[in-house]
Amino acid sequence: MEDPKELIARVRDQNDKGAIARLISIVERPVTNESRDLDEWLAQQAESGFVIGLTGAPGSGKSTLVDRLISQIRASDSSVAVVAVDPSSPFSGGAILGDRVRMQSHTQDPGVYIRSLATRGHLGGLTVAVPRVVRLLEALAFPWVLIETVGVGQVEIEITGEADATVVVINPGWGDSIQANKAGLMEIADIFVINKADRVGVRDTRRDLENMLELGAHDHRPPILETVATSGEGVEMLFEQLTDLRDGLISSGELAKRRAARRLAEFDRLVSATLRSAVESVTERNDLRDRVREGSLTPSKAAAELVALIKLSIDDKEGV
Repeated sequence: MEDPKELIARVRDQNDKGAIARLISIVERPVTNESRDLDEWLAQQAESGFVIGLTGAPGSGKSTLVDRLISQIRASDSSVAVVAVDPSSPFSGGAILGDRVRMQSHTQDPGVYIRSLATRGHLGGLTVAVPRVVRLLEALAFPWVLIETVGVGQVEIEITGEADATVVVINPGWGDSIQANKAGLMEIADIFVINKADRVGVRDTRRDLENMLELGAHDHRPPILETVATSGEGVEMLFEQLTDLRDGLISSGELAKRRAARRLAEFDRLVSATLRSAVESVTERNDLRDRVREGSLTPSKAAAELVALIKLSIDDKEGV
C-alpha cells in the first residue's frame, strides 16, 4: 500500500487523479493503518468545500442535471468533485454505472474529479464510505463537492446527513410530488428542482409542491426552480441559488451546525459498521444462527451469547 502522504503530495503538486483514486481506495477500508493515518491528516484539514446532495426518484434526470451543473461551476473558475453513488453489481459488488457512462464530457477536465461508489446493498443509496470520501475531497481543495444518490426508496432522505445542502429533483406528472411527500423529502429540501420542465404538467407539479410547503413547518421556504437539464435551461439559476444558499448558511452559522451533525452521523455509521464487522468475525455466529433457526436457542439468548463472544475477542486482543 502506498504512503498516503506521498499520494497527497502528488495530488497537490501534480493534480494526479490517479493518486486521488488511490486515496479513496484507502478511505474505503477504514480498518487499515494507512486509513487511520489518513484520518489523522484529515482531522487537521479545514472543511472548506460546499457539499451538495442531489436526490430524487430514479429517472428524474439527476445525472444530466449534475453534468450541466459541473459546467456552471467550471465556468465560475472553480473546481468540482462528484461522488456518484450507483447500484452495486450483484456479481462484483462494484458500481454498475461507472463515471465513464456519466458526465463523459468532463472526464478530461483537470478541474473535475468524478468517482462512482457502489451502494453494496445499502438501500438508502449511500455507503459508509461516502462521508469519508467527501471529507477527503474537501481536504484536497475541491470547493464544490456534489453527491448524486441512487434515489431508491424512502430512506434516500439520509442524504441530508451527509451534505451541507440538499437539492430534491422531481419531474412533472408521474405522481412525483406525492411520492416526495411520503418519502419525507419535503422536509429535507433546501431547493426543489422540477426537471424536464419542457413537459406537460409543470404548473400542476409546482402547485402541488407549493401547497405541501404551505402545510409543512419550514424555517425558510425552499425555492422551486424549473430546469431542462438536456438543454441546460435553468441550470445557471440553480447554481446562483446554490451560491446564495452557501453564503447564507455561512453567515448565519447554520453551516457549522450542519457540519457538526454530519460528523455525528458519520460517527454513528462507523460504529454500526464496526460492530457489524465484529459480529461477522465471530466464528461461532453461524452455529448460533443454526440453533435459533431450529428452535433450540431463543433469539435473545443467542444475541447475548454473541455479544459475550465479541467482548471476549476484544479482551483477548487487548491482552496481546
